[in-house]
Amino acid sequence: MTLIKSISGIRGTIGGKVGDNLTPVDAVKFASAYGTFLKNNTPKEKLTVVIGRDARISGPMIHNLVVNTLIGLGINVIDLGLSTTPTVEVAVPLEKADGGIILTASHNPKQWNALKLLNEKGEFLSGAEGAKILEIAEAEAFDFSDVDNLGEITVNDAYMDIHIDEVLNLPLVDVEAVKAAKFKVVVDGVNSSGGIIIPKLLELMGVEVVKLYCEPNGHFPHNPEPLKEHLTDVSELVVKEKAHLGVVVDPDVDRLAFICEDGEMFGEEYTLVACADYVLSKTPGNTVSNMSSSRALRDVTKAHNGNYEASAVGEVNVVELMKKNNAIIGGEGNGGIIYPESHYGRDSLVGVALFLTHLANKKMSVSALRASYPEYYMSKNKIELTPQIDVDAILVAMTEKYKNEDITTIDGVKIDFATEWVHLRKSNTEPIIRIYTEAPSQEKADVLALRIIDEIKAIAGI
Repeated sequence: MTLIKSISGIRGTIGGKVGDNLTPVDAVKFASAYGTFLKNNTPKEKLTVVIGRDARISGPMIHNLVVNTLIGLGINVIDLGLSTTPTVEVAVPLEKADGGIILTASHNPKQWNALKLLNEKGEFLSGAEGAKILEIAEAEAFDFSDVDNLGEITVNDAYMDIHIDEVLNLPLVDVEAVKAAKFKVVVDGVNSSGGIIIPKLLELMGVEVVKLYCEPNGHFPHNPEPLKEHLTDVSELVVKEKAHLGVVVDPDVDRLAFICEDGEMFGEEYTLVACADYVLSKTPGNTVSNMSSSRALRDVTKAHNGNYEASAVGEVNVVELMKKNNAIIGGEGNGGIIYPESHYGRDSLVGVALFLTHLANKKMSVSALRASYPEYYMSKNKIELTPQIDVDAILVAMTEKYKNEDITTIDGVKIDFATEWVHLRKSNTEPIIRIYTEAPSQEKADVLALRIIDEIKAIAGI
């Protein structure tokens, strides 16, 4: 497995050889590069960085290495311990810190870990800033502090509670309406920090919580990406418990999926659609998602007389376009809600609170709410990369093949047909090509995906 260095941070599998995987040496090297980057770009005598981690088995090891590397650079650390990605994002500006690091490989399986890097606003670094950090790491241009100028560690384990309070205080979150609805909810926390923070949030909103996989021990009971094929246990428990819905998050709690009361998926693509529908009904405005996300957000935005635009994939790209277009809500079709009223980062807590308020106001079942939205179906596929596969050549060939269709090439190749689309791109986070399709029926989406996969394999000779 190669170590992946991208706009989304530095991630890899634990163990193996230096430079090929996320080894202790690599963790120290990239933490050193990030700390050095901050020191080079922040004219302050003493810098502060906030650090939190998810519940991965490798978390404490990587955490200790990264914290002590920053201390060695003379940087003070505010250590949140077990936390979530959005919690760290909220903490950075509240602490007036100069940056933040979240130690998580998000939806990747347990053998992975990563360093996600934030700026002083608690937002992900730009591509240019990420490139600069990689340059510093490559050159090993580090200058560590002498013994009298080492950084100090401050432990603060209150931030999950602070984050919950911040969400409950949002003007569009109606805690009393949710309490009155007397919801019963099953929570799948995939044995990470979501198993602590989501039930606590729900209980404060007067929800009866049934916990599934909420022990933060890092032993993920299923693939942690919240897709239908991984969620049979929670779907069955929702039906068995006669719950109103199921809530599923990934290990670092920035992706959110709902299960309907009948055990069917609400659809992670529709997490953002439903939350946007509610927000737009109260505060009209514009929306943004990435170009691998459902057309349903565009339709709902237009219904509220707003303007929708699509960005390249990657949270930093979505945020950049949201700021440019003054979007009042946005995110990614993978269940990532970005609500600037709170902060510019994907946040499952915000998503849960907005969704339950919407559901309480609508006074309908989750399946009925889903049926009220435009019907689109997606097929999400991937091809594992090998050194022999030339992704760029494949994308050029596909662009040429479909040159008479509506094509966008700002991020891989997206081909828009009249009633369906396909998006081909190299992943930022895994050694794969992603092939996403969307159509008015699941069968059509699957057929289109299979046709495109066959065409790619013919071009690549595999």
